[in-house]
Amino acid sequence: MTNKVLVLGVGMTPFTKPSQSSTYLEMGQAAARAALVDAGIGYADVQQAYAGYVYGDSTCGQAALYQLAQTGIPVVNINNNCSTGSSALWLARQAVASGTVDCALALGFEQMVPGALGTVYSDRPGPLERFERTRDTLQGADPQSPTAAQFFGGAGQAYVDEFGIDPAIFAEISVKARKHAANNPNAVFRTPVTVEQVLDSPRIYGPLTRLQCCPPTCGAAAAVLCSPEFAKRHGVRAEVEIAAQSLRTDTPSTFESNDLRKIVGYDMTIAAATDVYEASGVGPEEIQVVELHDCFTTNEFLTYEALGLTPVGTAEQFIRDGDNTYGGRVVTNPSGGLLSKGHPLGATGLAQCAELVWQLRGQAGPRQVEGVEHAMQHNLGLGGACVVTMYQKVGGR
Repeated sequence: MTNKVLVLGVGMTPFTKPSQSSTYLEMGQAAARAALVDAGIGYADVQQAYAGYVYGDSTCGQAALYQLAQTGIPVVNINNNCSTGSSALWLARQAVASGTVDCALALGFEQMVPGALGTVYSDRPGPLERFERTRDTLQGADPQSPTAAQFFGGAGQAYVDEFGIDPAIFAEISVKARKHAANNPNAVFRTPVTVEQVLDSPRIYGPLTRLQCCPPTCGAAAAVLCSPEFAKRHGVRAEVEIAAQSLRTDTPSTFESNDLRKIVGYDMTIAAATDVYEASGVGPEEIQVVELHDCFTTNEFLTYEALGLTPVGTAEQFIRDGDNTYGGRVVTNPSGGLLSKGHPLGATGLAQCAELVWQLRGQAGPRQVEGVEHAMQHNLGLGGACVVTMYQKVGGR
């Protein structure tokens, strides 16, 4: 693949609580329409579309996009757990980079219900059974706690046990998330919180309290990708390109290491990030802003080190020094992240894309990071898949 891939347009709906949500049809078409308007093209110019969602029936992607038009193009539906949105983006990028098409649309949406994520089909083997067996061997199972919290809470506890840190440091991430989200009109939770409020909220599992867990939310986001030739031919200008991207799945180390951090994607993240750094020629020290997968505070903490933003064993000091926010080394989750912006599973990866495109264009308003030349996205799904994407201004190396 040698073709450059430009991000021509992005769009998203404000994320909402399930009780306040529109239907996936309304949210999906609204996000797609916004991305097309931002791109300066029509749906008739799109040659392929990739629609991501986790909770929905087959061909929901067609149903949402048919609200725009029925042009007969291929529409592919994707479910890759919490990395679904960025998996749709990955497929759209591949289509353009390979020269198969000149323009592709990636759309993600989710209409969720209140409460922790649960199993839909109980009459067949679950895709996380091997992960759960490994977790149960390492720490046992708690039928009163949400499954995802047991995984990520246990991973955070494993770090605490190895490095002897105060687990209260995780609460600082929730405080930062709310502070950033206060400047994001698309975020659900924008009211500031203190460390004390985070720690005093109900205990969920291990070091995790309720305010350290992302909420179920609803929303949609989309991105239009194209080749430079397409942009020139249509007289439209793109300011952002995808410099490199990698999708990785689990290797034997996930299960053989006897480490819950590996179970929740630590090695996948390292592998995908390494691919992207090598392919782009951009190192972690050159990145000004990152949107990463903070489904739980513990995962944001672990991801700092997995992405190479700070050396192994130093994430606690990284936070205490303010190197994860404005005025520090790299701004992480200026949108508020999953913790505060919300986490409608199929939309998350594309909402991250939209935020980073706005940052690179200088269109992020009061949450704008100064001097952004390179931006990184990290989106993770248990079961598993991890997508890491490097964005840069057009013409960057």
